[in-house]
Amino acid sequence: MIHDLMPGTEEQLQKGMTSAYVGIDPTADSLHIGHLVGVMMLKHFQRAGHRPIALIGGATGMIGDPSMKSAERNLLDEAALRHNQESIKKQLAKFLDFDSNAPNAAKLVNNYDWMKNYTFLDFIRDIGKHITVNYMMAKDSVKKRLSSETNTGLSFTEFSYQLLQGYDYLYLYQHEGVRLQMGGSDQWGNITTGTELIRRKLGSEAEAFALVCPLITKADGGKFGKTESGNVWLDRRYTSPYKFFQFWLNVSDADAAKYIRIFTALLKEEIMELEKEQEAAPHLRPLQKRLAKEITVMVHSEEDYNAAVEASGILFGNATSEALRKLDEDTLLAVFEGVPQFDISFGDLQEGVKAIDLFTDKAAIFPSKGEMRKLVQGGGVSLNKEKLTDHDAVINTSTLLNGKYLLIQKGKKNYFLLIAK
Repeated sequence: MIHDLMPGTEEQLQKGMTSAYVGIDPTADSLHIGHLVGVMMLKHFQRAGHRPIALIGGATGMIGDPSMKSAERNLLDEAALRHNQESIKKQLAKFLDFDSNAPNAAKLVNNYDWMKNYTFLDFIRDIGKHITVNYMMAKDSVKKRLSSETNTGLSFTEFSYQLLQGYDYLYLYQHEGVRLQMGGSDQWGNITTGTELIRRKLGSEAEAFALVCPLITKADGGKFGKTESGNVWLDRRYTSPYKFFQFWLNVSDADAAKYIRIFTALLKEEIMELEKEQEAAPHLRPLQKRLAKEITVMVHSEEDYNAAVEASGILFGNATSEALRKLDEDTLLAVFEGVPQFDISFGDLQEGVKAIDLFTDKAAIFPSKGEMRKLVQGGGVSLNKEKLTDHDAVINTSTLLNGKYLLIQKGKKNYFLLIAK
């Protein structure tokens, strides 16, 4: 998990309990899995007896960080920032202990609280004079933007970002005893500006350190954590627990071996054992299954994990109609996303419709009634995971899942979802 660290960092950590922080951008009211590396660093840190601080970048979120970005971001107002902060803290509480009386209990801070009353004149007088423009221009994040082909340039607002992040470190150094800042490797320039500012402002005996983790990539070079429908979020409103579970279950073998080391707290021996199992029987995907379990339980819950496993069984295994009826609507739709869907009339079902009419005339699941009869006789049609034995069976509203869906299975793999409206 360690990409780079400043000399002296390990010695500092061995001296005793050290306070360290990771900055989190509050532009949404949920973290996504791209944030998880920093959060797992804080988790390991706390487990080792150190004190983790999560810094919500309320002030810096109003400006935008040029690192690895090609354009400026949207800026937020204070009400949106406070809402996002509360939501993010609830998610962090699943990884970090904020509430105990332990000396290393985690803490959440927001840099807006110490920046909002700091005037521009005071800031450039107290902080700006310590860091030269030459020093700031030498940073990769700045150089990259200035030399980019799009040549959009870099606004003064964004250029000042590293000064503000540097001041966060100085503030936390003085008020929270922080001696280490951690982050992704793209933050190395901003973090070292902070250590430099502390040294220049407080003298060479003021020791501050930096530790960065690698940016997580996929084995095929694609961007980690992005799917066709966008980011994989920790909040179930944006990514259902089933989809979250499926994301980890479907990573490649190479990625699973890497991710299980970063996103779980499993011991090295256990991971090596899983890798042996994977080598012996790759089709059983023990690495992916264990990775998906650990992280789904940690982010959501054991119940959500069990429901996701059961839901997967419905699509790919011999699940029962009882399991299907237990699915909530969101999971049902997530499981059968992408299968052909047909709208049918709720009114027709109130009166009752013969299966053969419903699946040929009302919804074109079968091209002809003859074909449907033949398949039903051969036992090749299921309705809501139960074999359909009579093509003239009457279907009514009591058959509906969640009061509005019918699931038809034709052969082993062809599913159709009927939606009563």
